[in-house]
Amino acid sequence: MKAALLWLVCALTMGASVGSGPIVAARQASMKEMAAAAKTIAGMFDRRQAYDAAAFKAAADTLRARTGPALIAEFPSGSLGPPSQARLEIDQSRAEFEALANHIGTLADALAAKAESAPAVITDDMRMGTGLAMGGGSLLGKRSIPEEADPTKLPAEHILHLILQDCSTCHSKFRQKVQ
Repeated sequence: MKAALLWLVCALTMGASVGSGPIVAARQASMKEMAAAAKTIAGMFDRRQAYDAAAFKAAADTLRARTGPALIAEFPSGSLGPPSQARLEIDQSRAEFEALANHIGTLADALAAKAESAPAVITDDMRMGTGLAMGGGSLLGKRSIPEEADPTKLPAEHILHLILQDCSTCHSKFRQKVQ
C-alpha cells in the first residue's frame, strides 16, 4: 500500500502544475485534497502518524465530498486532453469512467460512515486482518471482493485499500503524462 500511496501522492502533486483554466485548476486542487486525505488515513493505519479519530473523520469526509458525482463533474468534455493530464478517452469511455468514479464514491461513503463512529484508538475490527487479501497485493486493477459486496461490512483499512486501488485503476486508464 505504501508504494501505491506514494505513487498516487506524487502523481497528483506533480500534475498540479500542468494544465490551464479554472476547471483544470479546481480539479487539480481537488485531487491534491484527496491525495492528502488518503495519505493521512494510510499514515494512521501504517502507524507512520498518530491515530486521531477527528483527523480520520475529516480525511474520510474529504474523500466522500470529492468522489462520486463531484468527481464526475470535475471532468467536463472541454477540459480533457492537453495541457490537462485528463485523457480524451474519458469521453470515449464516459460510462466506464463514471462507474469507476461512482464506485470510489460508494467506498468513500462507507469509509466516512465508519469514521463517523470511529473509536479513540484503532481497533482490530478497523484493520484488514489476514483474511482480506488485495488480489495478490496489487493495487493496479485487481478486485479482491465482488463488485456487489457491501463495503459497509468491510474494515475501514480495507475500504481505504479499495479506494486506492480504484484511484490507481482510474489513473492508469484515464490519466496521461504531460511534459
